[in-house]
Amino acid sequence: MNRKWSAAALAGALTLAGCSSDLPAAQAPGGTSESAKAKSEFFDQTEFERQLRFRTAKAVGLDSQDGAAKPWEQALEPQLVDTAKYAKPAGGGYHLCFSNASVDNPWRQVGFKTMKEEVKLHPEITKFTVLDAEAKDDKQISDIQSLASQGCSVLIVSPNTTATLTPAVEAACATGVPVIVFDRGVKTSCPVTFIHPIGGFAFGADGAEFLKDKVKPGGKVLALRILPGVDVLEQRWAAADQIFSGSQVKVVGVEFTNGDAAKTKSIVNEYIQREGKIDGVWMDAGATAVAAVEAFQDAGAAIPPFVGEDQQDFLRMWADEKMTAVAPTYPTYQWRTPIIAALRVLGGKQVPREWVLPQPKVTQDTLKDFIKQDMPPLHYAMCGCEGMPGYPASWK
Repeated sequence: MNRKWSAAALAGALTLAGCSSDLPAAQAPGGTSESAKAKSEFFDQTEFERQLRFRTAKAVGLDSQDGAAKPWEQALEPQLVDTAKYAKPAGGGYHLCFSNASVDNPWRQVGFKTMKEEVKLHPEITKFTVLDAEAKDDKQISDIQSLASQGCSVLIVSPNTTATLTPAVEAACATGVPVIVFDRGVKTSCPVTFIHPIGGFAFGADGAEFLKDKVKPGGKVLALRILPGVDVLEQRWAAADQIFSGSQVKVVGVEFTNGDAAKTKSIVNEYIQREGKIDGVWMDAGATAVAAVEAFQDAGAAIPPFVGEDQQDFLRMWADEKMTAVAPTYPTYQWRTPIIAALRVLGGKQVPREWVLPQPKVTQDTLKDFIKQDMPPLHYAMCGCEGMPGYPASWK
């Protein structure tokens, strides 16, 4: 019988990056949902403490102490498993197969481009078959079944949803082909390895701790969220709520934006008018961070300390406007790791059972290192792609 991944570990691995289109609708401006007001059911003290510890843990390479400073090849507190039974000579070339949840947003588009460039680095990979589930569970189940009959050396899966895709992944494991899961998890440990950055608690805490430090006691913080009920986003907010509750800042609103720029501007403007002044903005994802900043500019109000993400448009605005800000990340360089892991497995080398990648943040001290003026506005800085042969053209 397959062991289950812990609920906390799974929640930490799920990501906004591929939220399906059938997620709950966001609430209209001006109100705070019950899920936002209540202590989150997604909060898990043990996993919260684990993820916060991981932020300062030393990442190690699997074949060297530091992995040549390549975070996509590093792991945090890895527990290695033997893969000798999957070893396969490379003489005839390897056929890697990938069942992708979708490429329906910039995060996934940047990540997939990075993955394809990683494949090009390895001539032993002679065939790379990719099926896009278009954010549909039924299609991905069919895709996985199809790939299972195509002579794949390794099957890589980025699940659309966790519970629904679990049986399909288990069926693929039962064929004897090594399965690698990344980005989001499934409720089984039959995959050889499960690859993901630290998780939502770490992301949420990075932003909340920043505002706790930068906003004066009694200052007003507005929390902007994308959608309710999405595990990793709930984790991000649960971590922030935990930290704000132990501080002297006042959270005056928790609002869902549905990732819509116009709606974000409307919400921020309403709070500026209502409260007179907003002293900090926390966000569970940075897709509409620029729109939120523009709302302050349109109102003629000072831009307060801000939590964004590592998209180029926000990083450039941060620098241009001399903002006080921080950008937690869910690095797109994680898309390189499944290819690296697949080749390790086929070479009979050990891999971590749970491959937890470093999850850095962009700070004032490091901001200049991540601004790339020649890249598209929605390009993610933590792609780990700058040294790849196809850079920058492939990402444009």
